Amino acid sequence: MSRKLRFGIIGGGGIASAHARGYRALEDAEIAAVADVIPGKAEAFIQKEGLQGAAAFDDHRKLLELDLDGVSICTPNMAHYQTTVDALRAGKPVLLEKPMSVTLEEAVDMVQTAKNTGTMLSIGFQPRYDPNMKIVNDIVQSGQLGKVYFVETGGGRRRGMPGGTFIRKELAGAGAMADIGCYSLDMALNALGYPKPLTVSAYTSNYFGTNPKYHREAERFDVEDFGVAMIRLEGDIVLNYKISWAMHMDTLGSTMFLGTDAGLKINPAGSGPWSGVWDGRVGSVTLFHDVMGHHTESKIPLHDHQIHLFNEKVRDFVDAVRHNRPAPIPGEQILINQAIIDGVLRSAELKREVDIELPEL
Repeated sequence: MSRKLRFGIIGGGGIASAHARGYRALEDAEIAAVADVIPGKAEAFIQKEGLQGAAAFDDHRKLLELDLDGVSICTPNMAHYQTTVDALRAGKPVLLEKPMSVTLEEAVDMVQTAKNTGTMLSIGFQPRYDPNMKIVNDIVQSGQLGKVYFVETGGGRRRGMPGGTFIRKELAGAGAMADIGCYSLDMALNALGYPKPLTVSAYTSNYFGTNPKYHREAERFDVEDFGVAMIRLEGDIVLNYKISWAMHMDTLGSTMFLGTDAGLKINPAGSGPWSGVWDGRVGSVTLFHDVMGHHTESKIPLHDHQIHLFNEKVRDFVDAVRHNRPAPIPGEQILINQAIIDGVLRSAELKREVDIELPEL
């Protein structure tokens, strides 16, 4: 077997444990170091995850001085930018947790730094590894829908508001839009080939998060828990985007692609108050089309699989590092995702439609 690749993890919170499990599942990779700004947290993480021999640091820059083949960045959102840029400048390929950044300007600089240094920047969107999500992509990209002119995506939890760093704008950048909404955007945009957004008209609110009846940290809650936006994309496509952390409703509806020859309806898997968003698996897919002049609904057969999507994300990143392949989920794509979220927040604040302008990279 080829030598084991050595990886570091920056950030020792909950999502880092999922990355650690992903690396531990591989025979050709190991976690050599962990860094967290809270004194003692990296060492505690190493002990908790059974990472014998891994070095612990309170400063991620010390970790980056090691001979590593890549790093997972699992910090709170507000630290994504600096840790990512530092890692890229140190020549370390990066697997960065979503959302990409707090601001659009940060995302642009991260992509530019990756380009200037020739270092891989991949963003963590594990739902892409569901084989059934690939079926959705294949159908949309096959042309059998005809000209796709309207897409609706998003989802909602009846109750599913996080706390801590997720609910402070200065730390997270955005609320539900960035936390779970970025998955919905990626699902739709990836199937469409990531067309550029042109304009957005949006509304957001946080009636649930700021109400002590529904959230124990209501006094600290200053991000959106609900949002809806109409986004114009290049290619004369309109995207209706909606997301909610909490609501008095069971669902915000299915994801759908409307085409001139057929339509596609997709439902997420799972049930309960924390389900209903695209951070997991595909539940059902239906093709609406005409056959011999008759309205026809065809249920698309799906794979009944036990694939651990998070582990697949880590596996793909490790393989890309080993074989010097391009980023599995390139930052250039997710920059568009980030630009839409930025546009949503600007439009909601200004209460009018705004342009989305992406720089040439």
